[in-house]
Amino acid sequence: MKTTTSSISPATQYHRFKPWNVGRLVIWSLFAVMLIVAPMLFRSGLALTMLSQIGYLIIICLSYNMLLGQGGMLSFGHAVYTGLGSFLAIHAMNLAGEGALPVPLVLIPLVGGLAGMFFAILLGFVTTKKSGTTFAMITLGIGELVASMALMFPEFFGGEGGITTDRVYGKPFFGITFGPAIEVYYLIAVYCFVCTAAMFAFTGTPLGRILNAVRDNPERVEFIGYNTQRVRYFAFIIAGFFAGIGGGLAAINFEIVTGADSVNVLRSGGYLLFTFLGGATFFFGPIIGAVLLVFASVLLSELSKAWLLYLGLVFLFMVMYAPGGIASLIMMNLRLAKFGKLRGLWPSYLALGGTALVAVLGAAAMVEMTYHLQLNAALGPDLNFLGATLQANSVGSWFGAGFVLLTGLGLFELCRRQFVQQWGAIQEEIEHEIKRGEAL
Repeated sequence: MKTTTSSISPATQYHRFKPWNVGRLVIWSLFAVMLIVAPMLFRSGLALTMLSQIGYLIIICLSYNMLLGQGGMLSFGHAVYTGLGSFLAIHAMNLAGEGALPVPLVLIPLVGGLAGMFFAILLGFVTTKKSGTTFAMITLGIGELVASMALMFPEFFGGEGGITTDRVYGKPFFGITFGPAIEVYYLIAVYCFVCTAAMFAFTGTPLGRILNAVRDNPERVEFIGYNTQRVRYFAFIIAGFFAGIGGGLAAINFEIVTGADSVNVLRSGGYLLFTFLGGATFFFGPIIGAVLLVFASVLLSELSKAWLLYLGLVFLFMVMYAPGGIASLIMMNLRLAKFGKLRGLWPSYLALGGTALVAVLGAAAMVEMTYHLQLNAALGPDLNFLGATLQANSVGSWFGAGFVLLTGLGLFELCRRQFVQQWGAIQEEIEHEIKRGEAL
């Protein structure tokens, strides 16, 4: 039978398939390749440990950003769902090792995810009743409540010693025992990729879109017929699920979960701080934050006892001058590259970086000498600072550090003024090109 054009419905007549987003496919492929080849490039035991931590912290920071960046919910208790997910996961591992629970190790992170989701359902209904500052204070109170319970119920939380386990139990999974650290890393990498993709897909769902609207204009959302509390509650549950998965992976990686340290406000503050530093307004910002969190807690803490001071100063300057985080700086420069303006800024960037480095070295020398006098005075006045020997009680060392600091600050201010003028001129050129393109 011959089909005529008139017999075809309008929906069929005008249907079009969306083209493949090649750029997005390339980015996700590169992300998968990076997860696969990273342990081949960095082969030391410390590097492998850091990569494993980065893997599950990416999941945790992205789940936190589901609240902060996408929903505008400032939470001080996200570690509750990560920590409780870790505890349920490690108890499940112990039961599975005894033969009482037939759950293979590859599914243990899902046990942690279900635990995090359960507690998010239980506590989130009350938490999401309010928004804004009230929401933040409620999460703070719940975090303190759970942290205090960790000392009240040692049978579940293990007291100060925590709960330990052995991840090698049962039959090997396709010949994989998960005893070596490299096998655990690839398990974390698989979960990292899948969870990252799932959370990115969530941003395009109707719930994810309306969550953005609740963040930007909750009154209008209520006006068009949506219950903002219910939207926040559903997002809270999903964030708790992914946080629990991250906690389960952490339990597998370390084979121990400690009591109050896993659920306290300091842990939640760390997620907040580094998610913000990475860039809460961009999806890939928390990924950057997770990398920075591992480097700060593992490497920076070993290099200096004043690492928390440095971290606080970095956070302060980022809030003042780059509230969008590192991701916003990257996107601004990609915009410049799109219009062919980035090449002209490289000399200014190098000048700003060099002068800022001089100022930082002078300030760091003074901070290290202060800490040395306060904490290590019994070891003598000599201090090894970046290959140079400083005498903490010498006026000459203090004068030299102050001179370097002031010189760096002065040169930086000169370069900054020139950069501001150049930046303004470039932005005007870009706006002019955009308007000219719209006119054509």
